[in-house]
Amino acid sequence: MIHVMGAGAYGTALAVSLAQNGPVTLWLRDKVQAKEIQETRENRKRLPGVRLPDNLTVTSAMPAPKDGELTLLAVPTQKLRGFLESHVAQLGRGPLIACCKGMELGTGLSPTKVISALRPQGISAILTGPSFAADVARGLPTALTFACADAESGTGIQAQLTTPNIRVYRTTDVIGAEFGGALKNVMAIGCGAVIGAGLGESARSALMTRGFAEIVRVATTHGAQRDTLSGLSGFGDLVLTCTSEQSRNYMYGQSIGRGDVFDETVTVEGAATARAMTQLAQDQGLDLPVTTAVCGLVQGKLKVRDAMDMLLSRPLKEE
Repeated sequence: MIHVMGAGAYGTALAVSLAQNGPVTLWLRDKVQAKEIQETRENRKRLPGVRLPDNLTVTSAMPAPKDGELTLLAVPTQKLRGFLESHVAQLGRGPLIACCKGMELGTGLSPTKVISALRPQGISAILTGPSFAADVARGLPTALTFACADAESGTGIQAQLTTPNIRVYRTTDVIGAEFGGALKNVMAIGCGAVIGAGLGESARSALMTRGFAEIVRVATTHGAQRDTLSGLSGFGDLVLTCTSEQSRNYMYGQSIGRGDVFDETVTVEGAATARAMTQLAQDQGLDLPVTTAVCGLVQGKLKVRDAMDMLLSRPLKEE
């Protein structure tokens, strides 16, 4: 049995895919919505058009995972701490696997560090990489990274998370996987803003490239491995998120570039992460010009062309 906490689009999609391997429980807080999804076999609000398998149970009753059973935490990074504070005692001693990307505002902590802070004993890991909920739920081929510091446990969990349409690669470099997944959303906002403002594909390519260099620089400073950042959870996720209109962060950036109002009910992890990482950069004396510019955009302190001018006027240097 696998338990998925959070019935947003991505949590639902993961539950659908994992149900190909065996029984899955999908939990959400809202009793009325849980009952509706369980009875209609469709999450019409978050993932319309996808029928839920018969062995996927939707419930608002918090499950009690048995030892060894996996629990996937598909809740936004900024809500992860609150969820765990309310429910961590009920989640047992089995592995807790974050399925969110970003850094927590106020602390700068990654999802696995938030988990470890609330439950010091037990395995905390993350499932990340280039994937859209619609593709995962429709059974389209997808490759993800599973990052777990415990190599032996990670091997067994990797097998449980692999499905007919999801190929899971394993790494012990949790830091690299989390920094790559968090910061690519920041760069996606910037790329969306560039396109939304009509600055062109060449400008987007430049921002992606320099943004990736920034991701590598800050992540390796914190102990990440360069190979991880060149893989699925780094470069792979960056390319997908910065070029597709399925990306919420990219579309949010486009709305900034066009001067449009964006739907506030849509979770945009990159906005909070830009603020968290800018504060971290100030505290640690790191030079993160792209992240700082995106932070200015999401806070309304910078216009897109001003941000681009600021980046272009930086001192010349070698690549």
